[in-house]
Amino acid sequence: MDHTQKPRVRFAPSPTGYLHVGGARTALFNWLFARHKGGTMLLRIEDTDVERNRPELVDGILAGLKWLGVEWEEGPYFQSQRLEMYRSEARRLLASGAAFACYCKASSYAGADAAPAAESGEEQEGEGDAEGPKTRKNIACPCRDLTDADRAAREREGITPAIRFRAPRSGTTGFQDAVFGPRDVQNEEIEDFVLLRSNGLPTYQLSVVVDDIDMRISHVIRGADHLSNTPKQVLLYRALGAEPPIFAHVPLILGADRTRLSKRHGATSVSSYADEGFLPEAFRNFLALLGWSPGGDSEFLRTHELVERFSLAGVSRTNAIFDRPKLEWFNTQYLQKLPVSDVLPYVADELKRANLWNGSQAVADPEWFARAVDLIRPRTRLLPDFTAWARAFFTDDFDYEAEARAKFWKDERLPDMLAKLADALAALPEWNHDACDAALRQLATAEGVKAGLLINATRVAIVGRAVAPPLFETMVILGKDRVVSRIRRALPSVSAQ
Repeated sequence: MDHTQKPRVRFAPSPTGYLHVGGARTALFNWLFARHKGGTMLLRIEDTDVERNRPELVDGILAGLKWLGVEWEEGPYFQSQRLEMYRSEARRLLASGAAFACYCKASSYAGADAAPAAESGEEQEGEGDAEGPKTRKNIACPCRDLTDADRAAREREGITPAIRFRAPRSGTTGFQDAVFGPRDVQNEEIEDFVLLRSNGLPTYQLSVVVDDIDMRISHVIRGADHLSNTPKQVLLYRALGAEPPIFAHVPLILGADRTRLSKRHGATSVSSYADEGFLPEAFRNFLALLGWSPGGDSEFLRTHELVERFSLAGVSRTNAIFDRPKLEWFNTQYLQKLPVSDVLPYVADELKRANLWNGSQAVADPEWFARAVDLIRPRTRLLPDFTAWARAFFTDDFDYEAEARAKFWKDERLPDMLAKLADALAALPEWNHDACDAALRQLATAEGVKAGLLINATRVAIVGRAVAPPLFETMVILGKDRVVSRIRRALPSVSAQ
């Protein structure tokens, strides 16, 4: 393989689960590497596990990648449509003597050569180990030394053989890993692994190598729990007459308790974070820093900066910790710091989801929509905040928070004062921050009360909550007519306190 070519990488999930955090991070690293190097990213669906595959999950995986902003130049390719190629290559290895027919019961190797969780994009429970599963000396398959007569006898018995790789029994198999450095494994620790099952379906080891050769993959970037698979695959590359790609095994992602990230740690599916209201770019930024460092103290990195700075040299050997509060911090930073024009489409989608979009001022007046979002966003953490506590900015249909009513509408003088405030505001010739401020404070002085009493009561009347952006800025955004009508609408409720 010509490693001077523009890199070709691939992300290869299995449709046995949703796109989870570990798989998404692997996809992102591949994408960043390809973009940084001007290379190509392929998407390959590894769907040969007929018992565990759920074809309907393919759409979910694709949607998760698109939401994350990880796009591919080629594919998706489906391994289920390439079965004859794997069978042909297995037969070629058999003919060359690199493999042999195995007549052992299928149960003796079922599941032994499935893809680990990190490759499939799944997360599994149990402690992670960046070294992968521990190896041990393996007993060679008894079928490797069968004579022609032995094989003929088994064929007459009607036994359909599997095809196993003839692993070397001495020496070492080594490879250079771009993250973990040089790796060497004693060949006596590599079993005669299955290539083609007796039912004609390929194992993970065969299909992944055949595909990576055929698709001219130059760099294999995947989870560290593949380290134990790599010596087998290096042997297979060489037996097929191909140079192995450059391998880069990225660290595992652990929960706060230092065990493999799983459902017990909370949401692990990328789609669940999309549903919760995280911004894709914030999630990308957070995910990129799980096991990779750009150098320096920078954390807030726009996607173009991630692309510019990404390198395999910055990938850590140490397992990463998934920190939910840190993810929320990133999302808050992005909601606050992005140009408001970048945030508007996501807020619009959220308003549509909550049925607050059609017929709203946000549709009729894009400039007003931008100013409203800009006022609200410093106090938001997730996108649903725009339709939860900030609902009153986009619809007149909102409730008065019970605690706010009890705390700020309890003065028996308020109904009369709020009625006077509504009249004073309606009479203002100009509607701006200072005019609204002066009208309220003049009324408070005339009534002999502190301005805070009216400020808090008015806030509850016009947005239904005790906590919101500054009152007079809120009043300017809402406009005179809505503010005055909302104060007057609240009067019966204030009187009922």
